[in-house]
Amino acid sequence: MHPPRQNVSKGGGGVTIYQGVTRSMTRRHRNSLPVPDDLAMEIFSRLPSKAMARCRCACKLWSSMLRSQDFTDSFLTRSCARPQLLFVRENHIVRGGEFIFVSSPQPENPQENSYVVASNHLACFPRSNGFYGCTNGFFCYVANRILKGLKKPVWVPVICNPSTGQSLTLPRLNSKERYGVESYLGYEPIAKEFKVLSMNKSLVSDEWISVAHQVMTLGTKKLSWRLVKCCIPHLPSSKWICISGVLYYAARAVGSLVESMVVCFDLRSEEFSSVEFGKAIPRSTTLINYGGKLGLLMSGDSHDVTRASTSFELWVVGDAAKQEWSKHVYVLPPSWENVVAAAEIMYIAGMVGVNEIVLAPWFQIVPYYVIYYNVERKKITKVGIQGLEAFHGESFHTYLNYVQNVKLL
Repeated sequence: MHPPRQNVSKGGGGVTIYQGVTRSMTRRHRNSLPVPDDLAMEIFSRLPSKAMARCRCACKLWSSMLRSQDFTDSFLTRSCARPQLLFVRENHIVRGGEFIFVSSPQPENPQENSYVVASNHLACFPRSNGFYGCTNGFFCYVANRILKGLKKPVWVPVICNPSTGQSLTLPRLNSKERYGVESYLGYEPIAKEFKVLSMNKSLVSDEWISVAHQVMTLGTKKLSWRLVKCCIPHLPSSKWICISGVLYYAARAVGSLVESMVVCFDLRSEEFSSVEFGKAIPRSTTLINYGGKLGLLMSGDSHDVTRASTSFELWVVGDAAKQEWSKHVYVLPPSWENVVAAAEIMYIAGMVGVNEIVLAPWFQIVPYYVIYYNVERKKITKVGIQGLEAFHGESFHTYLNYVQNVKLL
């Protein structure tokens, strides 16, 4: 008996799969099995990203379906309903270094002695000077590259997608400055466009300041930078987030009595504004999406989060035009000292919803874990992460609410 033969073609408004069958099957089933396009799309959307990549190579019809805007939008919507934890680990063994991405389910309302399994190794990318944040499943970072026509390396923005394993090195900025590039990646939901905002840092009148602010829209035939006007003197930082089509990043004010601020860049109008912050933004600060509003979540004690920490502060932007902030203080319960190791330095990974603060250790110990602090119930839960034992003692960064995006760069 010959092995079954498989072939794929288009017919009858759907995908038709031809396959050899046994004699006991009817003549009708021996000929074809029609699968409507909408059912095929539903099947594809449930596949792992790596299996989906193989399906793109199977035939032109599948490739077209899996690259369509309707499918990528549908897949992203489904992914948003089941966000994940994402762990980024720096590997120094490989020459030049690399970053390894591993994901796991993100627990909701975890109970005591909870565990999740980090078994989904997504992708590896060449080492850069750090990953700075994630927008709709895409990461933006800055890497040192030798571009065509240049003898010396320059810092250029790179976009990568852990779900597909793709990365895209962007053209060099239109600037005389070679170093000090800061870049942010945003998503404009009305036009459904990804945009990159980049700027150089330059020494002007004995103060470091951002210059040559430029924007690029991804997905265009010819990627090119265009200058945008910024009248707010500031020094940008690597702390940023994109919320509802607006990029927010923490910055130090320059030439002003205000010590620090949050700079806002509207991706649709491509205009800058700012919200002043009354004190220095501590090192422990993480920018979060607090119910659709910008929040600054930080340690209430010092620049670090340790066993000695007693509280967290959350500052939420009320009316940006009126420079209004609302302050929330979350006092840690006594059980905090029993959960965090004496020498452990934690960082704030972010917030799930408006009640769960999530923290992670800078360096992994076995077993690896994250901490959930429910600010409403004053409850601390330690969630173990299984599957990372091989990386004992390595530096990790943990991202919350990661969603897989199969859109190709």
